[in-house]
Amino acid sequence: MSTLAARSDYAREILHVYGIVTWVAIGIALVVGVALAWIIVRFRDQPGASRVPAQTRGHTLLEISWTIAPALVLLAIAIPTIQVIFRTQAAPPRDALEITVYGHQWWWEFRYPALQVVTANELHVPAGRPVALTLQGPDVIHSFWVPRLGGKRDVIPGRLNRLTFTAETPGEYRGQCAEFCGVSHANMGMRVIVDAPDAFARWVAAQKTELAEPAGLAAEGKAIFAGRACVGCHTIRGVSSGALGPDLTTFGSRHTLAAGLLPISVDNVAAWLKNPPALKPDAKMPALGLTDEQARAVATYLIGLK
Repeated sequence: MSTLAARSDYAREILHVYGIVTWVAIGIALVVGVALAWIIVRFRDQPGASRVPAQTRGHTLLEISWTIAPALVLLAIAIPTIQVIFRTQAAPPRDALEITVYGHQWWWEFRYPALQVVTANELHVPAGRPVALTLQGPDVIHSFWVPRLGGKRDVIPGRLNRLTFTAETPGEYRGQCAEFCGVSHANMGMRVIVDAPDAFARWVAAQKTELAEPAGLAAEGKAIFAGRACVGCHTIRGVSSGALGPDLTTFGSRHTLAAGLLPISVDNVAAWLKNPPALKPDAKMPALGLTDEQARAVATYLIGLK
């Protein structure tokens, strides 16, 4: 999660401004350091010296200089900063992939309106194509931040913020909510998976594939899921249409659960199902009262949703 390893056009623009500020700061430090060293040597106390150096009361040229110099420094920083602000706030290109981002306590929801795909906590984008994020906050203020791709941008209830970038290099990039939003703020992570264009097309197709009917332990898990309160909060295409929690239609295709808190495995999913607040403090999902066998059955069913 380093801002110094830019992997998008937006992140490179920000890094460019960082570079300017850094070199300006180095220049100021050198000037101050050299002046301080000269003063220390020139006016150092010497054995037997009793004469007090000449005292200067007011110096017009010096006062003008130390007024103009900081103004020039600020100008050198302000001009490229303002240029980058305008470039990164411009309207997205027409071919940009539109994605709506919802920041919930404490997980991320990603909707692709044109593709009719919904996922959670793992955002897939194609490399080389502009991505236009529309950021919304249904509950409290969050902040979308993926350091290597640029950001951060607040997600505010009642207000739409936008963030546009073009990811350059396929890979997986970690992100984090950067605005304190409650007890599990630190556990509100995300992953952005930048796919090559053909891999992204395959991912979209997989998200739309009709789910096969489960068998064995997974079939038992589906029956338990359908008969519990799960259906009131979660959507699984063809099974339930809840809207309070993450869409689980392709849950098994993700790498982590609970907003990046744990890698997906039967044991981890079963532990989460039995008592979510024990793993993620103040999680909105309550303990479901499942037995060990029931939790493993539902976990097996969910992991099979790919």
